[in-house]
Amino acid sequence: MARTKVHRKKRQVAILIIWMLLWEAGSESIQYSVLEESERGTFVANLTKDLGLGRGELAARGARVVFKGNRQHLQLDPQTHDLLLNEKLDREELCGSTEPCVLPFQVLLENPLQFFQAALRVRDINDHAPEFPAREMLLKISEITTPGKLFPLKMAQDLDAGSNSLQTYIISSNPHFHVLTRHRSDGRKFPELVLDKALDREEQPELRLTLTALDGGSPPRSGTTEIKILVLDSNDNAPEFAQELYEAQIPENSSLGSLIITVSARDLDAGSFGEVSYALFQVDDINQPFEINAITGEIRLRKTLDFEEIQSYHVDIEATDGGGLSGKCSLVIKVLDVNDNAPQLTMSSLISPIPENLPEIIVAVFTVSDADSGQNQQVLCSIDDNLPFLLRPSVENFYTLVTEGALDRESQAEYNITITVTDLGTPRLKTQHNLTVTVSDVNDNAPAFSQSSYTLRVRENNSPALHIGSVSATDRDAGANAQVTYSLLLPPHDPHLPLASLVSINADNGQLFALRALDYEALQAFEFGVRAADRGSPALSSQALVRVLVVDANDNAPFVLYPLQNGSAPCTELVPRAAEAGYLVTKVVAVDGDSGQNAWLSYQLLKATEPGLFGVWAHNGEVRTARLLSERDAVKHRLLVLVKDNGEPPLSASVTLHVLLVDGFSQPYLPLPDVAGGGARGGARAASGGGCSVPEGPFAGHLVDVSGTGTLSHSYQYEVCLRGGSGTGEFKFLKPIIPNFPPQGTGKEMEENPTVRDSFLFS
Repeated sequence: MARTKVHRKKRQVAILIIWMLLWEAGSESIQYSVLEESERGTFVANLTKDLGLGRGELAARGARVVFKGNRQHLQLDPQTHDLLLNEKLDREELCGSTEPCVLPFQVLLENPLQFFQAALRVRDINDHAPEFPAREMLLKISEITTPGKLFPLKMAQDLDAGSNSLQTYIISSNPHFHVLTRHRSDGRKFPELVLDKALDREEQPELRLTLTALDGGSPPRSGTTEIKILVLDSNDNAPEFAQELYEAQIPENSSLGSLIITVSARDLDAGSFGEVSYALFQVDDINQPFEINAITGEIRLRKTLDFEEIQSYHVDIEATDGGGLSGKCSLVIKVLDVNDNAPQLTMSSLISPIPENLPEIIVAVFTVSDADSGQNQQVLCSIDDNLPFLLRPSVENFYTLVTEGALDRESQAEYNITITVTDLGTPRLKTQHNLTVTVSDVNDNAPAFSQSSYTLRVRENNSPALHIGSVSATDRDAGANAQVTYSLLLPPHDPHLPLASLVSINADNGQLFALRALDYEALQAFEFGVRAADRGSPALSSQALVRVLVVDANDNAPFVLYPLQNGSAPCTELVPRAAEAGYLVTKVVAVDGDSGQNAWLSYQLLKATEPGLFGVWAHNGEVRTARLLSERDAVKHRLLVLVKDNGEPPLSASVTLHVLLVDGFSQPYLPLPDVAGGGARGGARAASGGGCSVPEGPFAGHLVDVSGTGTLSHSYQYEVCLRGGSGTGEFKFLKPIIPNFPPQGTGKEMEENPTVRDSFLFS
């Protein structure tokens, strides 16, 4: 999804934060009140009712009370969710002289996100009495002062507000003075002493009066100070300032000793009565940040200013001449804001981890603020542009951090987010807040095999429970969603495969085991499926094909098909004496149940009645005459032929051949000699036409064709006859009989091999 970029590198949202105006804005906010110094746990309100929510909805939606500055003045009862006082509140500490003392707050609900404006008013109790800055004041008044003259006095201070604050001043009964209660420009009340009757130094040089300050509490509290009045001899003129009110401005970051303003007063008298000295009059605060030069009237900074604490000061200045007469003026000093406060970010809610695959999830709720004013208070809030998150301004100074789209945990499981808040002052100040947000897993990935198919080779005659190989699948998810279990599946093309008796699989790690010894001659290969499933909900799975190839072992010795050696009368081969060298006497036919080089057969003549007369071809088993026959050669010959395979170690079998040298084949029958006690059988045989035969099948279906190697393929039954009468003997293959076996081996149909047929034909 394309994103609109306000700036290349960062998305920024500007908001003007005007502290109390923002917090108190809106007529829809709910107002609550509580007396200061109330005990923790004091009931404030039934919040569920006031917000119009259903029973239990505050708990279900994770309700939170958020105050500016992250102070928790209120709490929610965990059972009833009533609004309770979280701590004792001191109105004077929280608001100072500001009245009313209102603490705005918001009720934050989640799922869905919702804000409610509210405010808590802390009502004052009369817990402070008025207090004067000194226990005694000194006034010097000339005896020629006319009645009606006003003398400003130092005022008392009362930390309470409203009707509980200082209300009036009274003075002890006397014939010369009364006191007035005056209002200063900043709203504070100060006393002025009024001369009612002229003083006479010779009659009474000193007076002592008691000044009392009263607040409006019930009952009222009070504070007192003593006024000592010295009556002076004639001094015609009191000092007078050039202005009754001076005004000045000073930046809050001004260095100590900075000159703020110079005030000036003059006295028309001469001599010591005309010499003026300056002093700060209403020094009611030990933290007074200003000082005045008594001679020059220069007012300088003596302590650091902070606009965020106090924005203006009202200072009273007194000029006194050498005779004790004085004049007064006021100075209002305004503190100018400079950008000396970096923005603040207060995290109200952080949700981590967040689920993947869901768009626009609220990750965090936070507030931003700046203690400065004007442009110094305006801020920009931003995050890095390459993150899949957005900042959205909410009500007032609240922001929400939301996902821009659906996240993919497998692509990135954790995000480090830096929220930068920058003000628009000069120089610009910024604050950064780092968040780590993790993405929780959803089961959205099926296990994936490392290969789509596996080929395993197992040598036959293996031991049961042999580990034959492993399959492996991994899941990109996490936790239970990534835990993989394995199971076997029957192949769809061979549903009758006895898979449960052939192999097993370890469900946890995918290791495969052969359950029994495999026999290559019975089963050369088989296939099955493996299913890998995770443990998520719902579970996801995938499949792979496993092909097991049984490797042949040399566990079958060659088996001689012809001539048959089964204890019956041995076969006798007839050879005409006129045969030349190379005459084909017969062919030894053998098979081997193994395959490959284990089934490659070789033939060897081990023993003969007359060595050198006959020979056996090593690769095809043909027995031939090695030279011309002569009359001197014996009639009967016995040959021992060894048939050996090419396995490791090689296995072998032997066969005995009987050869009879004759002059021709014209006899109607030829009785065979009694060999190995088989004379009776030989006679019977001759009488019936005689001959040699091969065993009846079946033989293993994977044997290769009769060829140069002397090995048979399909299961054939052969009958070999020796025919007489015509004088011609002939070996002839009769009919092939294919037994009903499951298809194995190469699987191709074999035909009668004409080469082999020809090699067995006598002419």
